[in-house]
Amino acid sequence: MASKALRTLCLAYRDLSPDEMPAEWEGQEATVVDHMTCVGIVGIQDPVRPEVPDCIRSCQEAGVTVRMVTGDNHDTARAIAIQCGIIGNESQSRYELMTGTEFNEAITDSTGKVLSGLMNEVWPQLRVLARSTPEDKYVLVDGIIRSRVTKNREVVAVTGDGTNDGPALKRADVGFAMGQTGTDVAKNACDIILTDDNFSSIVKAVKWGRNVYDSISKFIQFQLTVNIVAVVLVLIAAVSITDSPLSAVQLLWVNLIMDTLASLALATEQPTDELLKRKPYGRTKPLISTDMWRFMVGHSAYQLTVLFVLLYAGHILFDIDNGADAERDEQSQHFTIVFNTFVFLQISNEINARKVHGERNVFKGFFSNIIFLVIMLIQVSVQAVIVQVSVLGIVFSTEPLDLDQWLWCIFIGLTSLLWGQLLLLIPSKFFDVGRLYFKICYWRQISDKSTVGVPHAEAMEEVLSELAETEDEPSRARILWVKNLTRLRQQIRVINAFRAGLGVEVDNLQALQHFTSTPFTPHRHNPVVRDSHRETSV
Repeated sequence: MASKALRTLCLAYRDLSPDEMPAEWEGQEATVVDHMTCVGIVGIQDPVRPEVPDCIRSCQEAGVTVRMVTGDNHDTARAIAIQCGIIGNESQSRYELMTGTEFNEAITDSTGKVLSGLMNEVWPQLRVLARSTPEDKYVLVDGIIRSRVTKNREVVAVTGDGTNDGPALKRADVGFAMGQTGTDVAKNACDIILTDDNFSSIVKAVKWGRNVYDSISKFIQFQLTVNIVAVVLVLIAAVSITDSPLSAVQLLWVNLIMDTLASLALATEQPTDELLKRKPYGRTKPLISTDMWRFMVGHSAYQLTVLFVLLYAGHILFDIDNGADAERDEQSQHFTIVFNTFVFLQISNEINARKVHGERNVFKGFFSNIIFLVIMLIQVSVQAVIVQVSVLGIVFSTEPLDLDQWLWCIFIGLTSLLWGQLLLLIPSKFFDVGRLYFKICYWRQISDKSTVGVPHAEAMEEVLSELAETEDEPSRARILWVKNLTRLRQQIRVINAFRAGLGVEVDNLQALQHFTSTPFTPHRHNPVVRDSHRETSV
């Protein structure tokens, strides 16, 4: 029955006469529970909820490892874990399923002290811990948190409902307590209370957490792009033509688009199941990823190129007066076109900013987000009113545009969507700012620790070790480069030692090339090779 996930109970009885009845039952179990008649053995089951296996599978796809810590015996725990999908029918390792006793024996020494080395060997493979005590649960949570086996420190979430689960819930990074069956101690020790006592709520919490993180990333990459373009455009225009194509009131409207409306639009995306199909972020992962750097640098460069062409040649392309020649308080169609195009570039880029992981289909789920569509409609409508209404034109320093100019502004703004697709063809590794910073420090280290262009062997070994620690998989070319320079330096030292008596000293690569290319001409006095027994002339 235990192999079928049934908890076994034995029903038995014994007739006791009044003389055999103990005065105190405490401590008398051994004498009372003896010579009993077995009535039968029954099995009870707490069935696994239908949604649990799918939720555990979703967690595994999301990079979340699910471990079961239970007081059930070995066979019952194994059967339940197989039903839930935590383990398979075939055991993958000897640490996959352990009892509390086996777990303690595997991670402690002869004195009972928990050793981190033994713990690091056990916990990555452990999936089910049966016949465990609350102390075993706490030791496991604490050991995983303290472990440095993986690149980043593990984030541990724990569920519990009993009073004894309090220490583990408190020690975990995220503690989940059951709202219906949980005790007050567990609820006070936890971080989140599951009001429905359902494991699927944890999956929803993971999904919403990742959605909030992505929403922040979307807004940051959009906001920084607008900031870069606006600042560079105004700065260079002020220096080159002594005037700004964007007035202060126009910048306020752009700031409204950038902060308030864009944050509402990008932060109202509903979470999808695709959020659970990628690995979790590391604890030390930068908020601005390489994909976001590619987005900001690429779109900023494109928008600045387009706006500078319109700024310096727009009056020629549209056959209108140059806005730089107008009076300071006079409105011009030239600068209005620059302002209008700038706004439509941002509105189009707002659609591009909906994806932060390099996805190509930026319109996926676009029409299902009503709030996003309404905000974009508000942005376009208000922009049209600002440009076309003469009264507002005085305030915003704009001049009404004709239909042809409007169509060109909209068309140029929409090209940002096409540029976003072309930008994805560039590998994001070229925009890895952290790796670029490491390369600069790396070459600076080598130059600082070198002597006349050839690094010392000790310095090379130090840099090589630092390179191996800094990168997960150091480039093979870099390692070979460092090793070859180290070997070259050692060879130069051997040559210097051998030819010390000849008066030839090899200090750098140029000297080595000269030394190897010139014929050997012995000096007037032959060197003497000395040993402990004799002296001989060479």
